Amino acid sequence: MTSKPKLLKGDETEAHKPESQKAVEEEENDKAAFTSNSACFDFALDCLDWLLKKSEQMYDGKSFTYETWNWNNKCHLKEDCYDSKCLKLELRLLKTFLLCARNYESLGCSNMSFRIQDEVSRIPKDIHSASIKSGVLGAGREIRRFRESIILYRTDIKKWYNIFLDDHYSLGYHDPGQFVDSIIETLVVKDWSYWPFDEALCGLIEALKENLIFLKNLISFATMQGVDQQMQLMDLLIQVRVVAIKSASLIYACWFDRYYREERNKMQFGISRLLQKIKPFNLDPQVRETYVQVLTASKLSRSSPDILNWNIVVADFVDSLLSNLIELQEFYSIFIISVKDQIRKLHEGLRFLRILLLGQMKFNLLTNQMKDLIRVGVCDSGIIICSLFVSDIKEGFAMETDIELFDLLKLLKFVMAEAAQIYPLTSSSSFGFPKTNELGSVDFLLENLKELANCEADSIAFPKDQILRIHEDLVSLRSFLHDIAEQRNQNEKLQDLWSRVVEVAYKAEFVIDSIIVGDKPDCSPLSLDTITKKIKFLMTEIDSARHEYDTQAKRVSKTYIHMPSQGTTPVLNEVLVGLDEEVETIIDRLTRGSKQLDVVSLVGMPGLGKTTLANKVYHNAFMCHFHIRAWCTVSQVYSKYSLLLQILVNTAVFKSPDQYLKMDEDDLAEKLYKCLKGNRYLIVLDDVWDIDAWNLLKVSFPNDENGSRILFTSRFHTLCSLFKFDSKPHHLRPLTDEESWELLQKKLFGKECCPSQLSVVGMQIARNCKGLPLTVVLVAGVLANTEQDCWEEVANSLSSSTVIGTEHCMKTLELSYRHLPDYLKSCLLYFGAFQEDQDIPVRRLLRLWISEGFVRMTEAKSLEDVADEYLMALIDRSLVMVTQLRSIGGVKFCRVHDLLHEFCLAKSKEESFLQILHGRNELFTSTRPYNPHRLCYYSSTGEELKQSRLFFPHLRCLLFFPDRKFIFGRQHEYSFIFRIFKLLRVLDFGEVDLGQNFPWEVEMLVHLRYLAIQCYLSSIPSGIANLSRLETLLIVGNGSSVALPNTIWNMKKLRHLCCRSGFRFPTENFEVSPDLYHLDTCTLAIDRSSKSLQMVLRKLPSIRRLKCVGSIIRESSGNCERILMLDFLSRLQSLHVVGLRGFEFAFPLNLKKLTLSACNQPWSDISTVGKLPNLEVLKLLSDAFVGETWEMEEGEFSNLRILKLKFLDIVTWTASCDIFPNLQKLVLYRCWKLEEVPSCLGDSPNIEMIELNWCSQSAESSVKQIQENQMEMGNEGLKIVIH
Repeated sequence: MTSKPKLLKGDETEAHKPESQKAVEEEENDKAAFTSNSACFDFALDCLDWLLKKSEQMYDGKSFTYETWNWNNKCHLKEDCYDSKCLKLELRLLKTFLLCARNYESLGCSNMSFRIQDEVSRIPKDIHSASIKSGVLGAGREIRRFRESIILYRTDIKKWYNIFLDDHYSLGYHDPGQFVDSIIETLVVKDWSYWPFDEALCGLIEALKENLIFLKNLISFATMQGVDQQMQLMDLLIQVRVVAIKSASLIYACWFDRYYREERNKMQFGISRLLQKIKPFNLDPQVRETYVQVLTASKLSRSSPDILNWNIVVADFVDSLLSNLIELQEFYSIFIISVKDQIRKLHEGLRFLRILLLGQMKFNLLTNQMKDLIRVGVCDSGIIICSLFVSDIKEGFAMETDIELFDLLKLLKFVMAEAAQIYPLTSSSSFGFPKTNELGSVDFLLENLKELANCEADSIAFPKDQILRIHEDLVSLRSFLHDIAEQRNQNEKLQDLWSRVVEVAYKAEFVIDSIIVGDKPDCSPLSLDTITKKIKFLMTEIDSARHEYDTQAKRVSKTYIHMPSQGTTPVLNEVLVGLDEEVETIIDRLTRGSKQLDVVSLVGMPGLGKTTLANKVYHNAFMCHFHIRAWCTVSQVYSKYSLLLQILVNTAVFKSPDQYLKMDEDDLAEKLYKCLKGNRYLIVLDDVWDIDAWNLLKVSFPNDENGSRILFTSRFHTLCSLFKFDSKPHHLRPLTDEESWELLQKKLFGKECCPSQLSVVGMQIARNCKGLPLTVVLVAGVLANTEQDCWEEVANSLSSSTVIGTEHCMKTLELSYRHLPDYLKSCLLYFGAFQEDQDIPVRRLLRLWISEGFVRMTEAKSLEDVADEYLMALIDRSLVMVTQLRSIGGVKFCRVHDLLHEFCLAKSKEESFLQILHGRNELFTSTRPYNPHRLCYYSSTGEELKQSRLFFPHLRCLLFFPDRKFIFGRQHEYSFIFRIFKLLRVLDFGEVDLGQNFPWEVEMLVHLRYLAIQCYLSSIPSGIANLSRLETLLIVGNGSSVALPNTIWNMKKLRHLCCRSGFRFPTENFEVSPDLYHLDTCTLAIDRSSKSLQMVLRKLPSIRRLKCVGSIIRESSGNCERILMLDFLSRLQSLHVVGLRGFEFAFPLNLKKLTLSACNQPWSDISTVGKLPNLEVLKLLSDAFVGETWEMEEGEFSNLRILKLKFLDIVTWTASCDIFPNLQKLVLYRCWKLEEVPSCLGDSPNIEMIELNWCSQSAESSVKQIQENQMEMGNEGLKIVIH
C-alpha cells in the first residue's frame, strides 16, 4: 500500500475542511483577487465619464475656450463624445470577459487577461496626460487609439467564450453571481440605444437583462432561505453559468459586429433561443423542474427574517416574479378569461407584498408569523408561475394547479387584510367600476352591443346570438334604471338594485370586449352564460320591485324664470365687484416707490379672487410703465425648467419650441437674465405655494434700480417675509354682503334687474357665500339652472354649513356637482386628468370626451357640436373658465380653478373615475385600485411605468403627461402597453417621442377610439384598419407627409386625421372604396403630380376643418398651374392652405375662416377671397400673396371680422371707405415694406383693435393718425397696440 505523504502542520487543518467550505473560501479569494484588478476598469470608466461631460459642455458652448469657436473642433468634439460612449461599453464588455476568464485560468487564458488589464490600467493616465498637453481634443485621439487596441482582442475573446462553454462542467460548484451582475450592468438598454440596433433587438436585449435578473434573484432568494448550495443548488448554478457565458458571448459579438445586418440577425435569433432557456413559463421541462425544485427546497427550509437585508432579497425576487407575470401576458395573446382574472389577483397580491417588503420601518412592525407567511406565499407563487403550461393559459388550469392557486390567493388575501393597518387599501371592490354617470355608461355599452350584433363576425366562435340576447335584456334593465334614477338615493333597496344592474353591465362589457381581443370565455363567474343568468335573475327581482315601489317619476309643476344664457357667447373677462380700490392700490405699489427691485405680494384664502385681481392689474393700461411683462403660473407641481420657459415665452423671446429644445435650465436662466437686464420689468408669479419656486428663479431677476417689480399671489401669508424681509403683503379682503349680492345679480341677470320675488332669498344666498367671490360664482352657476321655487333649497344648503374658507368652497363645489346632470359630471371630472392651472386645448378635450363615450348622439347635430354644448353648459355654471376664444367663435382654451381641480381629483378617487400617478415614488408604492378605468401618468419615461409592475386589465384610458416637453423615448420601452392594456379606448402619449416607426403593436388595440402619438414616419401600416372603431388619429411631430394604406377607406368611424405635414391618401381601387362620411377634420398632403386629388376630396363629404399642405419648392415654369376645386365641400368652415404655388382656388361659399401661406398668389386674385359671403377670419401669411400693391375693390369682405397679415412684401395698400364694414381686429406682423395702413379702416363701425408688430415707422405713424382722427370724432374705443 502506498503511504500518503506527511502533511505539514499548517496543511492538516486544510485537509479536514469540508469540500463545500473549501469551495466557498476559494470563491471568496477569487473575488478578493479580482476586486483589486477590477479597480482599473472602474477608474477608467470614471475618467471617461469626466471626459464625456467635459466634451459635451464644450460642444454646447458652456466652456468658453479657444476650441469652442472653431467649427472643425466642434465636429471633432462630437466624434469624441461618440468614441467615449463606445469605449465605455467596450470596457464593460472586457470586464465581463475577465470575470468569466478568472474561473478558467487552467485553460491558459491568463496571459491575455493580464494584457487586457495592463491596457485598461493605462487609460486614465494617458487620457489625463493628453488632455493637459493638447486639451480635450488630444484626449479624444487617445480614446481612438485605445479603441483600436481593444478591437485586436475581438477574435480571441470569441474563441475563448466557446472554449468556456465546452468546459463549463469542470468547474463543479461556482457562484456565477458577480459574472451575471457584470452582464446585467452591460445590458443597460439606454447605452445600447445610441447605436444602429432596431427596436426588436433592443427589446430582446431588455428581455435578456430582465431574465438574467430573475436568475440572479432566484439564487439570492434560495441562498437566503438556507438552501444547500452544494447539493440543492448545483443544477441551477450550472444552468445559470451556461446561460451567462452564452449571454456574454452573444452581446460581445452583437457589439463588435453591429454594422453587419446579417450578424445582427444572427444575434437576434441567438438571444431569442437563449431566452427560451431562461423564462419560467418556457417549454423546456428540465428548466421548469430545476426552478420548482429550488423553490420547493426554499419553502421547506427555515430562515430568520431578522437576517440583514432579508426583506430586500425577498422583494427583489418578488419583483422578478411580477415581471414574469406581466411577460406571460405579453407572450400569450389568447387567455381564458377566468385564468386572466386569477393571474390578475396573483399579481395584485405579489405587488402588495413587494411594497410591504420594501417599506423597512413598516415591515419591522410585522410579526415573525406574518413574515413566515410572506415567505411561504412567495415560494408558492414562484412554484405556480414556474409550473404554468400553454394549456393552462389557453384551456384553463388543471385541477391540481387550480386548487394550489386557490389556496395561494386565499393566503395572499389574508396577508393583505392583516397588513391593512400598515398599508390601508383604497378600494374594496374586486371589480371597481366607475360610479360616475352610470346610466350614460350603460347607454354607451348598449350602443356598442347593438353595433356588434349587426356586424359580420368572421369567427364561428364569436357569440353573436348571446350578445344579441344580452343587449335585449340590458335595454329592459336600462329602462328600470331610468325610472328609479331620482328615487334610488332615498331607498336602500333601490340603490342596491341599481348598483347590481350597473355592475353586471360592466362585467358584460368586460367579458365581451375580452372575447373581441381574442380571449376565451369559460364556465367561470366571468362568462357570458353566468352573466346572462345574473341578468335574468335581476329582471325577476325588478318585476317584483315595480309592484312594491312606485317607480314612475312624479310630475311636479315647476315655475321657471328666464335668465340670460351665456352658452352661445363665452366671455374672457371675469366680473369684478368692489375691487376698484384694490386694483388702484396694487398699481400704485407697482409703479411708485423705490427704484430697487421690489416684491409685491397679494395674499388671501382660496376663492377670494387673487388671480382675477392680478390679471386685471396685469392688463391695465398703466402697465405700459414696464418695458417687459411676463405671467408665470407656479402651482404645487413645477420645475425650474417649466417656470423659466413660461416667463421667456411670455416675454416673446421664444416664438417656437425649436428655440429651446436643446437648452437646459441653466441655459434658460442665463437667457432670461440677459433678456431682463437693463429693462424695467414686471413678473407675475401666480399661485405660489412655497419659497422654493422663488429661490429657483430669483437669480435670473437683475436689480438695475429702475423700478422693476415682482408680483406674486399666494394663499400663504408667511411667504411674503420669505420673499423679502421687510415686504408687507396686501391682504385681499372678502366681499361685503352687498357686494356679494351685486356680483350674484350680475352673474345671473347681466344688466337686467333681479325679479322682486327673488330678492329676499337671493340676498340670503349671497350672505351665505361668506364673501368669497368663487362661491358666489359657483352658486350663480347652480341657480342659473335651478327652478325658481327651488332657490330656498339652495339657500338652506348653504346656511347649513358652519365651515369657512377652503372647506366652504369645497362644500359649494359639492353642491354645484350634485346639481349637474349626470352626463356633465364625467365631463367635469375629466378636468382632473390635466395639470393644475393648465390651459387645456378645447378640441383635444372634446375629442377625448367623445372617445370616452361621454357624448350622446343627437339628431341633426354632430358629436362635436353636442360636446361643445356640454362645455358651454359647464361654462354657464361657472365651473370652467375661458382663457382664449377662437377667431370664428367658440372657445379655444379653457381651464378650471385650482380648488375645482382639487375637487375633481378627490371626487374622481371617491367614484373610481380616474387615477393619477406622479413619478417613481407613487408608481412603486401605489397599492390600489388595481383595476382603474382611466390612468394619467406624469413622468419622463415608460421604463418607470414598466418597472413599477402595475397591471390594469380593465384599463380603458391611458394619458401620458411628461414632466418636461419633448421626451425622447424608445418604442420598446412602451411596447408592453399595447400587449398588456388590450381594452384601451384612449391612448395619448402626449409629448413622448416614439422614434421613426409606427408601433405595429397598436394594431392589437382593437377597441381604440383615440390615438395620439409623437413620432417621425413616412407611412402607416395596413394593419391600422384593425382599429375599426378609431375616431381620432393624431400624429404629432412629423416633418414629412405620411402615406395612408389602402385599408384606410374601411375605417368608417374616423372623425379626425391630423398630422403636421399632412396625410397622403391612397388612390388604388378608388371607385369601389367607400367614403369617409364621418371625417370632420383632416390634414391633407397635396401631391401635385396626382390626378386624383379631386376624387380624394369628394370622398370626404362631411369635412368641416381642412388643412392642405403642398410643396414649397418654387415652380420653374407656369405650365403646372391647376385649379383646386373645393366649392363642392358644402360643410367646410375652416380652410388652411400651405405651399400650393401655381394653383388657383375655387372656395366654398360657406367658408368662415381661411388661412393662406406660401401660395404666391398675385394680389389681383384676392377678389376671389373677398367675394366669399360668410368669411369672418382671413389670415395671409408668408408669401400667401406676392406683389407690392393691394388695391381693394368695393363690396369685398362684407362679413370679415379679423384680418391678419404676416411676412408679406406689400408696399402700398389702398381701399375705399365702404370696405370691411364688420372688421373688428387688424393684425400686421413683420410687413416691413408696408408704408401705411388705409386711413378708412378707422371708419369701420365695428373696429376695436389695430395691432402692429415689427412694421415700418411710417406704418406705425399712419395707425397713430387713425387713432387721433377717431378720438377727434369722439370714438375713444379704438385700441392701438405697437410692438
